[in-house]
Formats: sequence, C-alpha cells, structure tokens
Amino acid sequence: MKKRAEILAPAGSPEALRAAVCNGADAVYLGYGDFNARRQARNFTEADLARAVDFCHKRGVRVYVTVNTIANDRELSEVEKICRDINRAGVDAAIIADLGVARLFREVAPSLPIHASTQMTVHNLAGVRALAEMGFSRVVLARELSKTEIKKICKESPIEIEVFVHGALCMCYSGQCEMSAIIGRRSGNRGLCAQPCRMQYKLGENASGGTYPLSLSDLCLADYVTELSDMGVASLKIEGRMKRAEYVATVTEVYSKILRERRIPTAEERRRLNDIFSRDGFTDGYYTENLGRNMFGIRTETDAPEELLARARKSYEDAPERPEEIDLYCIIEKDRPALLVAGDTKGNRVMVQGATPEPARTFPLTEESVKIQLEKTGGTCFVARDVNVLIGGGLSLPLSALNALRRECLEKLEACLGFVKDRPEGKFNSGFKLVNRKEKPRFTVSVLSVSQISEEMLSYPIEILYIPLSEFMGNVDRIKAIAERVRVCAALPRIIKDTETKEVEFLLGLAKQAGVEEASVGNFGHIELAARNGFTVRADFGINIANSHALREVRRQGAVSALLSPELTFPQIRDVSKIIDTEIFVYGRLPLMICENCVVKTQTGACVCTNPHALVDRTGASFPLVRDFGHRTVILNSQKLFLADKTADYRKLGLAYARLSFTTENVRECISVLDSYLGRSEYAPSVYTRGLYYRGVE
Repeated sequence: MKKRAEILAPAGSPEALRAAVCNGADAVYLGYGDFNARRQARNFTEADLARAVDFCHKRGVRVYVTVNTIANDRELSEVEKICRDINRAGVDAAIIADLGVARLFREVAPSLPIHASTQMTVHNLAGVRALAEMGFSRVVLARELSKTEIKKICKESPIEIEVFVHGALCMCYSGQCEMSAIIGRRSGNRGLCAQPCRMQYKLGENASGGTYPLSLSDLCLADYVTELSDMGVASLKIEGRMKRAEYVATVTEVYSKILRERRIPTAEERRRLNDIFSRDGFTDGYYTENLGRNMFGIRTETDAPEELLARARKSYEDAPERPEEIDLYCIIEKDRPALLVAGDTKGNRVMVQGATPEPARTFPLTEESVKIQLEKTGGTCFVARDVNVLIGGGLSLPLSALNALRRECLEKLEACLGFVKDRPEGKFNSGFKLVNRKEKPRFTVSVLSVSQISEEMLSYPIEILYIPLSEFMGNVDRIKAIAERVRVCAALPRIIKDTETKEVEFLLGLAKQAGVEEASVGNFGHIELAARNGFTVRADFGINIANSHALREVRRQGAVSALLSPELTFPQIRDVSKIIDTEIFVYGRLPLMICENCVVKTQTGACVCTNPHALVDRTGASFPLVRDFGHRTVILNSQKLFLADKTADYRKLGLAYARLSFTTENVRECISVLDSYLGRSEYAPSVYTRGLYYRGVE
C-alpha cells in the first residue's frame, strides 16, 4: 500500500504554526528572510525559526522554508546567509523558485532537500524530470492541472509531487504574472503582489458597469484528498500564509481528518470551510476540467462567525502537545547485551544494543523500574504509548546505561523521520568574471502573426525573427521564404501540457520543413523538448532569469541565449555575467498574465477570443487580450514599452540582442517602430512606459 500523503499547512506566523501542528498537519511551510513569496506575512526571525523547528520536530512535524522569489546578483550574498541559517536550523527542505538560487543551495547546503515552488510553473512531466535532474526532490505542480494530468505525472515522476488542495487561486499561472510588477512596482515574483486580479474590469471601452473577470473563487479539493493520496501525490498543500491562525486551524483540521479517515467532508465540515473564508464558495474547476464562469467569485464577507473562531482558537491555545507516539520493547537477559526496539505510527522501526547486565548485589532490576526509565522521552519528538519489558531475574544495569540505551534508540528513530540537525556546508562560488559585450546589441523582432511581417520589414537589419510555433500551421511556405532572408526562431508556447506535446512536436516538424533550426522556450522544462526535436534552444520570457547563476543553469541545459527578466533594472542587467548571449525587451506590450481560462469566453459565454478584446480598469487603462496556444488568454500591458530615445542607456549593458515585440501593431506601425529604433524617424507611441528598467520593483 502506498504511503499516505502529508497534509502541508501554511504558517505565516508562530501562532499559525502552532494552529497547524495542533490540528493535524504533517508538515508546515513558512517564510524566513526577504526572499519568500509572502513578504507581507509576519514570517519568522532567526530566533522564531529555531523555536519553530524545535516545536515541530518534537511533535513529528516537518518544516519547509520558502525561498521562492527571484533574486538579482547583488542579493545572492543575502540568499547565501538565509541558506546557511535554515540549513543550520535543521529545516527539512527549502522551497525555491529561482534557478540561480537553486544552484546556490546545492553548493552551500548540498544535503538540504530542495522543492520546486509552484512559481517555477511546472505543468508537465518534462518539467518535473528537468528539475529532478537538477537536484530537486519534490515539485509543486501548477494549480491549473486536471486529475488526469496529475495522475500521469505522479505515475512517471522520479521525485515527489506536491499539489495545492485548498486556498486562493491566481488567475495567472504562478510565476508568469507581471501585472502587479509592471503597473504597480509590487512584484508577485518577489513576494509583494498587489492582487490586481481582484479588481473590477470592463470587457471593452463601451461595456457598462464592471465585473471581476480575473477573480477566481478559492480552490477546494476536499472531496478528492483520498484520491490524490492514492494516485501517489506526496503532499497536499493548503494555501494561506497571509491568513489568520484560526483559518489555518480550521482548514488543517478538516483536511487532516478526512484524509486519515479516507472520506469526504461532512456537511458541517463544508460549512466550516466556507465560513472561515471563501469567495462566493469554492471551485474544483481545474481538477475536474470544468472551466468557465462557475470558477469565479469575490469575497463578500469579512468576518467569520465568532463561534467558529473561538472553536479554532481553543484547538491550539488549550491543546496538549502532540508528540509522535511510539512503542518500546526491551529485553534484558543474562550474558547478553540489553536490547531495545522502538517503532512509530509511520511504520519506522529501529533496534539498538546496550551494555550487558551483571548479577544484582542488592536491588535487582524490575519490569517497573526499567519502564520508568524508558518512558522518559522528554526533549524528544516522541511519547511512549506502550512499553513492554522482558527481564531475567537477579540482574542489574546502571540507570545511566538504560538512559544511554533509550537515547541512542530514539536518536536512531528520529533519523528515520528525516529530521537532520547537522548537515555539511559548502562554499558558494559567487565570483563570476563579468562578461559583457562591448559592441552594441543587435535588434531582434517577435510577432504574434505572420501577417505582421512585410517585405519592407525583411529589408531591415533584424538579427532574429521570433514567430509563434502555432503560426507555422498553414504558413510553411511563407515562413520558408522568410527564413531564406532572416534567421527565424520558432517560439514555443510557455504552457505545454502533456496532452499537448504531440501537437507541439507536429508543429516543430512544420518548422523543420520551413528550414527553421532554432526554437525559443519560455519554460525550463521545454528545453529538452526542443533539443530532442533537433533545434538549437534559446531561453525566452517566462523562465525568470534574474542572475548569473540562473543564466549558467540554462546554459548547462543547452540554451545558447536567454531573455532576461523584465523586472531587472539596467544596473542589475549590467551585473549579470553574460556567459551566453543575453537579450531584453526594448519595445512592446509586455505580457502581464497567461490564463488557463479564456477571459473572453468566461465573460461573454461565446468563443470569440480571436476578435480584438481588451479589459478596461477603473482608470480607463485598456489591456489587450490575445488568444494563445491551447485556447489560453494572454493579457498584455496597456502601455507599450518604448526606449528608442534611450538607446545609449541599454547599449552599455553588454547585451547581444535588443528585442522589439510586436503584438497589436499593424504592418505600418511595425515599420514605424523599426525606423524609430534605427534612428530614421522620431516616431513614438502617444502613451508609453519605460517599464521597470529605471524604477525597479519592490
């Protein structure tokens, strides 16, 4: 029988941690330092962390620490300190989102397990395998996966799989949202999301009123926890590090009970889940493949019933400690070393031998006196549930020997739980010889449609032309002619589910027919897919490359170039040691979200997303919507990035390429922009932004 999944609960504060542990959590996750995706939670100080690990381990509960944001080169020394702190504290794993941070952890704390955060946008088996090869022991899957997709990944995964089962849902795939950063300088990739998806928007300028087309109801998979555990999911994760301790207590109690009792929630348990926090109820739409309007909701009530809150508080304020229960069996016989066997409720069993007893001169050992010594488990994560002693007559053994026997046995059993106190540390190779090109960057162009590519465009000095892979369907001859005049790179979708891999490989075959030999990928897991099909690989938008070590990792995987994160400032870009060719956006509407739900269809009820549509916010800003591969929606920025008059600034950064991204532009606008960047005109959009290159993010 497969091992039962763990219940993993959020701990945004020491109080929430206690609430989780006292209500049945098998593990907790918490933030430490400034590099975690919930920087607005209270989080934990160094002293808090030590107390948290001690509190949890004494109760048989694992502790994971989130280091799940991107970091620039100047911040890696601080990340190194965090790594050493949590390694020395004895935490059970670190949850990581940055490829460079993962490399740092492998160097500094080689035996500390690392888990891939959902911020890494792992949504297929290829992504899981790529991160397993890099040294990750667990992957937190994207929330957008269905039961069938999760089951397939679990069946073939070489490492553990973690799945969110309850809590807030982002409209955008985690790790792919730039909306909060670009429009408000509060980066979701750095733990300060301002939640623009919870705001009102109109679909189009002329729409009346406003709705909440990006606000999903909270996830609830309480009906499926046994099913998920049986299919091999190692960890069932509850979202909520920003939530109060009463929320953590309530949700953890329900999920831990229904999993251990292998059942669905009762009506009363469902009511408690809804009353403690919901947004117009809950959704299981992704898991059951029931996408659409039914998945959306907003928070209308702010306070849970006081009776429910009081019950939750009582569960952890007045609760006794919850150590791991164990059974002990001791044999003390003449002329043989004393033997002690210990077993816990998780199936772990250990045996140790101690000193050999001697004939008693005065008071021989009794069953009761031995039991008293063996039951002294204070200071450990165990409590003796049952102690059995088999002892020969007239024997003596010093109390110190019995204590040593018990101590050695419990330490050995504790090691079986995976709680490691002393781990080795290595040296972080932080020094990179700065590699920056001296020549000016060459222009590259990306388009959404082949129809944007004119004969005039092909006469311009374009180093690389990125064309979406989906555009090769029906356009092979046209693209073949284009590829004879400029280097074409096929741009793979950022999201490729396992069920879509064959379609992507078919399209890659069309790209080959068109004479295209290069492919760009926006997900770490797609590098192998492109390379396996014979393409030279370029790392693109979506991988969130923000430091030299992340660049080093994509090079190790085979990428020959990389687009750097648009959240970096110019000085931070200059800091990156460019061991492969690097590129940044210098023009265009930056992608702000990629959504599994079709935004237009959920609002209109009709599949008309190939027509021009936009979301309009309360300020009148209009965010174009474009259809992406797999009938997903990409939300573009309301303003175009424009740097034609700042060429001198980005030419100093050591870049190989500067990308002009054409999305909503027609043929004439594309040419006007090219002329402006080549110094042939003074064209500029009527409204534009400088992005984050000068102002940065918080």
